[in-house]
This record gives sequence, C-alpha cells and structure tokens, in this order.
Amino acid sequence: QVQLEESGGGWVQTGGSLRLSCSSSGRAFGSDSMGWFRQAPGKEREFVAAISAGGGRTYYQDSVKGRFTISRDNAKNTVTLQMNSLKPENTAVYYCAAEVLSVEPGTSTWDYDYWGQGTQVTVSS
Repeated sequence: QVQLEESGGGWVQTGGSLRLSCSSSGRAFGSDSMGWFRQAPGKEREFVAAISAGGGRTYYQDSVKGRFTISRDNAKNTVTLQMNSLKPENTAVYYCAAEVLSVEPGTSTWDYDYWGQGTQVTVSS
C-alpha cells in the first residue's frame, strides 16, 4: 500500500509560480515511477508530467514544456512539480500518482496504481 500526500497548491496570478510537493510512504519509493495529473471542472483527468523511478527521464504534456519541471528526491520520498509562468487554463486539482515497479512512466491514468487526494491550483487572470 502506498500513501501519497500533495501540498503546495494555492492561488496565484497569471505569470506566477507554484511548487507542488508529494510525499510517499508505504513502499520502496525508488522502485516506482511518479506522475502528476490534473483535473479541471467538467473535464477528464489529464497527464501533466512524469519521472522515471531513478529520476533520469522526465516527460511532459506539450502545453507545459518549458514551464513546468518535475523532479524527485528518493532519499526523502518526495516528488516535486515546479510550475512557472502559470496561466488561467492551468487551474485544476493536481494529483500525484505512483506507478508501481515501472521502468518507464506512463502517461495514462490507467498506468498508475496509487493516487493522492489532490491539491487545488487556481490561476487568476
């Protein structure tokens, strides 16, 4: 069993930055790929970014490339999403997810085994 807890969401103006963190407990964090997804009101949950178990490979949705950065600290069992140059369309609940014993992280919600409760990000224009 894996427990994931997100933090760092909040309200920011267009162009601002937020840093989301996710702490993991319950299993060997360094064996799992990690991802961030988001869900806006009335929309399906969508992939934002992912990072391989060792941290050497990262993947991003095209719309966030160059603005968002995913990273992880396997010693602290945390994964972070740094979000810069935020836009109103980035407003959503952001979820951390774990893909157990994966070599390469997936980009579909179906690939992930555990989810956090989510943290709200609101970007005002």
